[in-house]
Amino acid sequence: MASKVPAAYQATRGSILEIDKVFYDSLTESNGRRRLVATHTVPIRDGLAWPVPAGHVFRIKITEGSQVGDFNMWSLHNPRERMWASRTRQLQRAHVSTYDRLWSTLPYLRPMATIIDDTLAEYGVDTEGGRVHDLLGTRCDPYVNRLLTGEDFDFHCHSNLVRAVEPWGLTEYDVHDVLNIFQCTGLNDDDQYFMKACPARQGDYLEFFAEIDLLCALSCCPGGDLSVDLWGPEAHDPLETCHPLGIEVYELEDECLVGWQPPSPAPYQGRHGRRVDKIDWADMKQKRKEAGSNGV
Repeated sequence: MASKVPAAYQATRGSILEIDKVFYDSLTESNGRRRLVATHTVPIRDGLAWPVPAGHVFRIKITEGSQVGDFNMWSLHNPRERMWASRTRQLQRAHVSTYDRLWSTLPYLRPMATIIDDTLAEYGVDTEGGRVHDLLGTRCDPYVNRLLTGEDFDFHCHSNLVRAVEPWGLTEYDVHDVLNIFQCTGLNDDDQYFMKACPARQGDYLEFFAEIDLLCALSCCPGGDLSVDLWGPEAHDPLETCHPLGIEVYELEDECLVGWQPPSPAPYQGRHGRRVDKIDWADMKQKRKEAGSNGV
């Protein structure tokens, strides 16, 4: 039975949680005021990173057959600011769609991108409780695969993202919890995470408006459309279910962005209840040195 308990995080009038649907609707393809400036293909079991300037639109799409993609995102100029999956889950929902925003980590906490179009928006909730575009789970990775199977496999989404971001000066430590695009998931009666076969078909897409300058990365999941179990007694290699994913970046006409500006970081001053105006880093360094010499 669906819960009638209200959401914990709710928009107050005039807050940044309010969204101008008319503005974002005006940016969609149906209004025709855009031009394609970049296209990319993410090959099967691989990853790709690409930049998107603020005020541009980018689309992730199914180009051949059903396929799940694991998505990461950073501020192009400051990778410490990156997508925060868990806070987005709280501020928006566990499965995102049109008008939902992807939020950045503390201390920035601002919208990084807003979803403006989704061909799977009408999928809703299926008979088993599955929904698409998942923030509940995270990327598959070789570490958990080793734990579950005793074997190494180097092309999980985590590894694909690691390879994708290295040319941009980032490392494994920068890869973070993901948005699972086109992935159908939910919680079963035992409150356990489940995955279902991807419902997306050729031509389906999820489209975003970049609120700030972004570096995006996408892994083409080695699980393909997730119709084959990755782990467990029925598991086998789902290579035959894997397909590439497409990416398109669009520049909008200047008139589309009149009155819009990139959101500023959260205005909290960051005192955190401290009773001093600033930290004496030299004094702290000396205290740590003394503690180390005393074997603490």
